[in-house]
Amino acid sequence: MSSTHFGFKTVDEQEKAKHVRGVFDSVASKYDIMNDLMSAGLHRVWKAYTVQLANLKEGDQVLDIAGGTGDLSLAFSKKVGATGRVVHTDINEAMLRTGRDRLVNEGVVLPTLVCDAEKLPFPNDHFNVVSVAFGLRNMTHKDLALKEMCRVLKPGGKLLVLEFSKVAKPLEKAYDWYSFNILPKLGKWVAGDDASYRYLAESIRMHPGQEELKALMKNAGFGHAEFHNLSAGVVALHVGIKC
Repeated sequence: MSSTHFGFKTVDEQEKAKHVRGVFDSVASKYDIMNDLMSAGLHRVWKAYTVQLANLKEGDQVLDIAGGTGDLSLAFSKKVGATGRVVHTDINEAMLRTGRDRLVNEGVVLPTLVCDAEKLPFPNDHFNVVSVAFGLRNMTHKDLALKEMCRVLKPGGKLLVLEFSKVAKPLEKAYDWYSFNILPKLGKWVAGDDASYRYLAESIRMHPGQEELKALMKNAGFGHAEFHNLSAGVVALHVGIKC
C-alpha cells in the first residue's frame, strides 16, 4: 500500500482523509474564532484580496472547494448576483454544516454539498472561477485535485488557491516558535484541542512551497500560473488560468 504524510507522521494514503476528517470534526465549531486569533484577523484581508482577484461579474458560475464555514462563498455570492451561482462544497460534513448554517443566517441560500476535490461531480468546462482556501494542503493527491479543478473550469477560467506557504527566511525561526509553541496552546485553550493545531503547523511545513505549487498547477494543465505572497509568505495566493 502507498503511504503519505499526515503532518509529520506517515500514514497509509487511504487513511489520510479519515485523519483529516477527525481534525475538522473536532474544530468546526470554533474554526472562525480560531482563525481570527491565529492570524490576528489577517485571514479576512487575505480572503478579501482573493475575492478582488477573482474579478467576478454578474452571472458567473463559481465553485468554492473546501468552502468550510462559508467566508468566500458568501463574498462570491454578492458579486455574481441573482443570475450567477456559487456552489459551496467541502469534504467534511461538520464544516459544511457550520458554513451552511452561517450562510442561511446571513440570508444566503447556496447549493451546498459534500464532495471530494479529487473526484469533482461536475461537468467539464463549467465554472468561471474555482477557489480553494486553506484546503489544498490537506488533500492526499494534490496533483489529481488540481487536474480536476482545471477540468471543471471553462477555457479562460481562473483557479484561486489561497494557502499557507513558505515564510520569508528572516522570519522562519520566529514563525516556527509561534507555530509549535503558541498555536497548540491556543487550540487547547479555545477549541479544547491542541493536537489538531499541532497538525496544522506540521501540515504547513509539508505543503509545497510557492514555486513547487506553481509547477504543480502548470503540470495539471493550467496555461498560466503565478503567485502573490501575502504577509511575507505566511500565505500565498496562487492564480491559474485555463488556456
